[in-house]
Amino acid sequence: MAEPAVYDLVGVGFGPSNLALAIALTEFNEQTAHPVTAQFLERQPTFGWHRGMLIDDATMQVSFLKDLVTMRDPTSRFSFLCYLKARDRLVDFINHKNLFPLRIEFHDYFEWAAAQVDDLVAYGRDVVSVTPVSGGEFYDVQDSTGQVFRARNIVLGTGLRPALPEGVTADEHVWHNSQLLQRVDGISDPKRFVVVGAGQSGAEVTAFLHERFPNAEVCAVFSRYGYSPSDDSSFANRIFDPAAVDEFYAAPEDVKRRLMGYHANTNYSVVDIDLINELYRREYREKVQGAQRLRLFNVARPTQVVRTEGGVRVTVETLTTSERTVLDADVVVYATGYLPADPVGQLGEVARYCVRDDHGRLRVDRDYRVWTVSDLTGGIYLQGGTEHTHGITSSLLSNTAVRVGEILQAIVARRIDAPAGQPELAVSGVRSE
Repeated sequence: MAEPAVYDLVGVGFGPSNLALAIALTEFNEQTAHPVTAQFLERQPTFGWHRGMLIDDATMQVSFLKDLVTMRDPTSRFSFLCYLKARDRLVDFINHKNLFPLRIEFHDYFEWAAAQVDDLVAYGRDVVSVTPVSGGEFYDVQDSTGQVFRARNIVLGTGLRPALPEGVTADEHVWHNSQLLQRVDGISDPKRFVVVGAGQSGAEVTAFLHERFPNAEVCAVFSRYGYSPSDDSSFANRIFDPAAVDEFYAAPEDVKRRLMGYHANTNYSVVDIDLINELYRREYREKVQGAQRLRLFNVARPTQVVRTEGGVRVTVETLTTSERTVLDADVVVYATGYLPADPVGQLGEVARYCVRDDHGRLRVDRDYRVWTVSDLTGGIYLQGGTEHTHGITSSLLSNTAVRVGEILQAIVARRIDAPAGQPELAVSGVRSE
């Protein structure tokens, strides 16, 4: 059999992170006589990013300037502003005076960008095996069609997986919020929803269901006294700066833990203040009217979830008094966040060659390359799963454009045949002293 073609990199997954990488190498290849060869594999049939939460009026929580390219190269033709120009909405967006686009608009931007690099990605391809070859210099990546791609480097961008509490299984009456829009059209004449979770997604689902079903009761259950606002103030946002990645990476372990604790409220289990105020207005208005459909069970938790003939029965316990309320609902929606997929889970036997620290976490270089035993010389790079080494931006859009530039720069620098005088990548956040 013929040997498979060799690629400088094979990307596993094609969400926003590996899409940004595909764009970076496309732009690099336009400047050099020695292009980086790449193939990306994506299990979904088309590009898609959190489709289940593309609620019509939901907005992004990051500035449009933190798109796929601008922080790396503000002149890129793949920027959100260029997308707006192509869609004939640039003037309208400027007049809108808003840094935060609609989520459906940003998803359309991603699709617009993905269509321009679709020659680099094969959709509907799940990775089934990864095998080291040639003494560990290369990896053979086999997809679900049986095709094999030989890679000098692998870039893992497998994203996050929905998290449900232990013992909870999703079905037609128990959803994770990531399934919201795919399932909600199948609901007719509901009487009650229960939404579990205190973060942005929980608040968005609560507001959406309350508006979508005007005859249904929506019960939000969370352990706090109220929704906590996200800290998006200018100084706190410095935790998302490219320079903050350098500082976090070099910091001692105890400082890393403190920084994550200090700034968790910039991203985790927090809600836009405008949405908090809107939910409060709705609850208060209904109290005045004497017909309360929006019910907030704060300082509470669901202790039992039992399927019934027509739905689900949720027992809610108040944490302070142990008082219990039984709610018969059509659906319970868990807005309980996401967990990073095992960063090397799709590597099969190759995963055992990856070096871990005393806490079982992957050892990762500053350029996002995983440490491996000396038998492997091919590179494995992570897009996500590096919070313990690189900080809070590991799985966020905030630093994506810069991160992919650093990964691509590392791959180019390590090429055995890399000729002198290749163009430098436009990468911010990397200092030489």
